[in-house]
Amino acid sequence: QVQLVESGGGLVQAGGSLRLSCAASGRTDNIYHRGWFRQAPGKEREFVAACTWSGSNTYYADFVKGRFIISRDNAKNTVYLQMNSLKPEDTGVYYCASRRAPRSLSSVSPGTYDYWGQGTQVTVSP
Repeated sequence: QVQLVESGGGLVQAGGSLRLSCAASGRTDNIYHRGWFRQAPGKEREFVAACTWSGSNTYYADFVKGRFIISRDNAKNTVYLQMNSLKPEDTGVYYCASRRAPRSLSSVSPGTYDYWGQGTQVTVSP
């Protein structure tokens, strides 16, 4: 089992920045990819960004390209999501996830991820 704990959410004005963190513990040796998803009220959970365990490869949803950066610290078993130029439509609960299977990074269905954090709220005011 893998446990994921997110932190770093909050309230920010449009144009501002936040950095989310996701710490992993447990059987982290079998993690292949780590990703971030988000879910707005009344909407389905959607993919935001993902990276390989090494962090050498990344993949982003089109709506965050150029604004968000996913990175990781191997020593801390932590993945980060740096969010810049935030917009009100970025509001939602952000979830960290990981998966064991060696799929393509572009495989973004939430169902392909095995472990999930509890989520952290991000609210962007106009």
